[in-house]
Amino acid sequence: MSPHVDLSNLAKVYATPKGPAVIVKDFNLKIAKGEFVTLIGHSGCGKSTVLSMLAGLSDITEGAIVLGGKELVGAGPDRGVVFQSPSLLPWYTAFENVMLGVEQVFFTASAEERREIVEYYLTVVGLGDSMHKRPAELSQGMRQRVGIARAFALKPKMLLLDEPFGMLDSLTRYELQAVLLKLWRENRITTLMVTHDVDEALYLSDRVVCMTDGPEAEVGDIIPVSFPRPRERQVVMDHPDYYPLRERLIEFLEIHAHKKKRAASTIPAAPATPLTEPLPTPATGTGVTLVTV
Repeated sequence: MSPHVDLSNLAKVYATPKGPAVIVKDFNLKIAKGEFVTLIGHSGCGKSTVLSMLAGLSDITEGAIVLGGKELVGAGPDRGVVFQSPSLLPWYTAFENVMLGVEQVFFTASAEERREIVEYYLTVVGLGDSMHKRPAELSQGMRQRVGIARAFALKPKMLLLDEPFGMLDSLTRYELQAVLLKLWRENRITTLMVTHDVDEALYLSDRVVCMTDGPEAEVGDIIPVSFPRPRERQVVMDHPDYYPLRERLIEFLEIHAHKKKRAASTIPAAPATPLTEPLPTPATGTGVTLVTV
């Protein structure tokens, strides 16, 4: 059976005054339909670059991405994207922010059907009583709930999450992880999430993909996570495989952190500005071909 998502020999190269900067090289990953995969690695290793290419927000230098048997070219509504900071239109309510994408994707549905879709997903994420508030009236966690609702409301073929809980406090992060798992379990949308949180990766994922440090980052290790679903945090943490898997992930990250330091120490002159992941800039509005959340 062919994979639902196939990232084949991906490369991303930027032109710089000092020559080509190779951020990602020979990146290969296959994801099954309905699978939840997490991409983990040190800051600047290229995680968000891979996600950005998959979202169609960044051009692919080499290689190809196939989703559902179709090679991707540019952005499209078949991918729902959630960034670390939700890109909500401040003059729209939560309801209107979600409806904006729903109207574009489900333009053949009746107004009542579209309203039901928006209200359903906002209620599921816990905003049933706040859906007519504007972003300025919502907390950071509530705004991120709107972003999650908007992504699932599009019913995309794939969900892309770029550290969606990175700006939240621990309690809110745990709450939204549970919300995400509930929606994912009900919809089984193929998901790729970028994170630097080992515990988050183990709690949410079917597999954890470890990236080597850049430049020329690639897949360094793939760790299956077989905790039974549906998952409860404490049950997962009490599982006998939890801490061995956690140690394996931390060991991978530590080894590559040491390699990075050794590489830096061999440079005789002052180190150049380190390469960092180019952050995709969400659109100020929502286009017909992409809704970023």
